[in-house]
Amino acid sequence: MQEKILILDFGSQYTQLIARRVRELNVYCEIYPYNRFPAPDESVKGVILSGSPFSVRDEKAPRPDLSAIKGQLPLLGVCYGAQYLAHYYGGEVKASNKREYGRANLSFVDKTCPLFKGISQHSQVWMSHGDTIEHLPGNYTVVASTADVENAAYAVGGETTFGIQFHPEVYHSTEGLALLRNFVVDVCGCHQDWTPDSFIETTVTELRKKLGDDRVILGLSGGVDSTVAAMLLHRAIGPNLTCIFVDNGLLRKDEFTSVMENYKDLGLNVIGVDAGDLFLSRLAGVEEPERKRKIIGATFVDVFDAESKKVKDAKWLGQGTIYPDVIESSSVNGPSQTIKSHHNVGGLPDYMKLKVVEPLRLLFKDEVRRVGRSLGLADKFLNRHPFPGPGLAIRILGEITKEKVRLLQEADAIYISMLQEEGLYDQVWQAGTILLPVKSVGVMGDERTYESVVALRAVESTDGMTADWCHLPYEFLARVSNRIINNVRGINRVVYDISSKPPATIEWE
Repeated sequence: MQEKILILDFGSQYTQLIARRVRELNVYCEIYPYNRFPAPDESVKGVILSGSPFSVRDEKAPRPDLSAIKGQLPLLGVCYGAQYLAHYYGGEVKASNKREYGRANLSFVDKTCPLFKGISQHSQVWMSHGDTIEHLPGNYTVVASTADVENAAYAVGGETTFGIQFHPEVYHSTEGLALLRNFVVDVCGCHQDWTPDSFIETTVTELRKKLGDDRVILGLSGGVDSTVAAMLLHRAIGPNLTCIFVDNGLLRKDEFTSVMENYKDLGLNVIGVDAGDLFLSRLAGVEEPERKRKIIGATFVDVFDAESKKVKDAKWLGQGTIYPDVIESSSVNGPSQTIKSHHNVGGLPDYMKLKVVEPLRLLFKDEVRRVGRSLGLADKFLNRHPFPGPGLAIRILGEITKEKVRLLQEADAIYISMLQEEGLYDQVWQAGTILLPVKSVGVMGDERTYESVVALRAVESTDGMTADWCHLPYEFLARVSNRIINNVRGINRVVYDISSKPPATIEWE
């Protein structure tokens, strides 16, 4: 049984980073909403409580039932988690009189505390809270302080329970990863054996057990996620896997042909389906982003329903869903807090008689790439930029037409090819072109033009949960703009998006 750490999410923007740091230690972990987590079994070696936008003093503050955890398993409260463990077990949390945001340095460290083994006396940490722990419960002991925060960290007597009011998961906490290692390895006793090879071995074994001799249909997109998912399923069930690559009319220029060509060497059974006209007809007149996603998701299912009937005895639909898709499609407070839906998350309609299998559901993007490398996939698959499931539909703001798709495909092909030609493609995590729902006046020769505007987007990221815009050379951007405007009739202005995530998302819709 795979040992793991549970992370209970109270809605913090940093929760996913905690998971990323724990996994960097080759320790498996899973994130659950604080009010919907499974009863710990023997595989759970410890629990981490995340931060939260709430104050523990709020009337609607999260109040998890920790009766099966506290005192039973190693427990680490981070920020809100630490304040919760203090406030609801006899201590006192108050609004702070001093600002407790940003960098701080520890002024006291209890070297005998296992959580702080090897941590420097003046280690830099990152604070991000408006409340502070004023008084600790009787059996709680201070194990670290800063100049402004006396109870920066504590340990609970007779338990392996700890609380820290700073965030070890962010890079600004310079020894944060060492502290997390102290917790998950030394305190929890995790063996650091969760590697790409171990994931492949475990997943293939589980897939064989789950699927048996059943036939599986998998939707390929040409991207790393669906390709790695296909290779895992292929290794598990061989010829019982049938892959289907759907041209939804919203792919990049010539992508359907090039992707089908790439798959020839992998030994996969791949069927190509041209459904572009169907997708575009259903999207006609639709402008609202969520409706576009829902229509594309429903049409995708319809196409697969039709194709599945051509594959005798198909019982499963394989998907390349990854962890950020799952996280962004749920929240601790229910659907009202969802940022955007993902059409490959949430199952299938009742009329489609296929069950869903998602081999990558609990992996982040960089982990998928590492697994793909261990499976022997070539760089042409692993280094491809992520591409949204709904395709260019969410890069065409407003109504989608065949002409708009053509315009965007041409402009995007120039942008991506120039990134590749000038050695910039692999320095970018994701790049794309967005067709804006505005026109602008321009001058070409002696003529006045009134044509479309495109925005170029390029971001740096690890897993898509956060992203920063890429500082591409001005000279390069100027060349891209010039080539697009000169070669794509209908576009006379190019702009560059310099927004990060958060507050923006990577895609515009």
